[in-house]
Amino acid sequence: MDIRIEKTKNPKAKPDENNLGFGVHFTDHMFIMDYTQGKGWHDPRIVPYGPLSMDPACMILHYGQGIFEGMKAYKSVDGDILLFRPEKNMERVNISNERLCIPPVDVDFAVKCIMEIVKTDKDWVPTAPGTSLYIRPFIIATDNKLGVHPSHTYKFIIILSPVGAYYPEGIDPVKIYVESNYVRATPGGMGYAKTPGNYAASIKAQMDAEEKGYTQVLWLDGVEKKYIEEVGTMNVFFVIGDEVVTPELNGSILAGITRNSTIELLKNKGYNVVERRLGIKEVYDAWEKNELKEAFGTGTAAVISPIGELNWNGKKIIINKGEIGPISQLVYDTITGIQSGKIKDEYNWTKKIE
Repeated sequence: MDIRIEKTKNPKAKPDENNLGFGVHFTDHMFIMDYTQGKGWHDPRIVPYGPLSMDPACMILHYGQGIFEGMKAYKSVDGDILLFRPEKNMERVNISNERLCIPPVDVDFAVKCIMEIVKTDKDWVPTAPGTSLYIRPFIIATDNKLGVHPSHTYKFIIILSPVGAYYPEGIDPVKIYVESNYVRATPGGMGYAKTPGNYAASIKAQMDAEEKGYTQVLWLDGVEKKYIEEVGTMNVFFVIGDEVVTPELNGSILAGITRNSTIELLKNKGYNVVERRLGIKEVYDAWEKNELKEAFGTGTAAVISPIGELNWNGKKIIINKGEIGPISQLVYDTITGIQSGKIKDEYNWTKKIE
């Protein structure tokens, strides 16, 4: 399919690159493609950024049949614009689509659409240190009917936002509250899909954690509330003894692209990376024995976020004296170095916008 492009006649003023925030500003254009049962995906187009027209009965508003992704474009030291493993995000789109009964998209064409919209708004890719162009693809059900069943029509949309650091702490260690009351996902549910309902389920706990002075919530399993799953916006890793441990993918944890990259990178560097069930008490016991050396989260938004403190049922665990550890620093420096073109991409992870 050819992608039709309609350029805006009213370009926006660019925001201050040193004061971007996260997800606050949006570029001049957006991508839209429609799905109709019996016809498939059709009419891919780039149009001026603007409101969507929706009927009050639109199914996404009532039943939440939708998915989304998050990825970034980076301005390299050579002036190129680089994407980081975009095909992995589009493969994950189809994993989410399958769970939400949404028709799959063609991965290669979806990557082409992303490259085209970024190319259209290439002047919006910021260059200040620590900044990037956040890419938000999403799919929503658009039938105008009430009734719990899959929609027959959908829209695949991509919007772009120049962003700074996701957490105000930046690369400084964050404080995380271990949630022992609410649950986000359970086996058989949608935890492994990137769908709005999972994030709606996390808001109450997130608000409570922020009131206590914590940046994010660490979720435990939804059945026994003993085993670590993920932070609200990140997968997590713990350096215990000579192991780098991350919770195994069990159907209620999102398979993060940065998580996958971190595992591959550390194994290549000779580290003993283990994916297994990990109890919060094991982490606490390791801390008491001085065997917990560091902890960090991984995700597209923050890339790497060191964890300086965990609060589990009032027990405060201060990790590595609240400072970034050497493994966290290595992963951060390597991945961001590849993303910015400062380090040679030996893994073939980046894709240049031509």
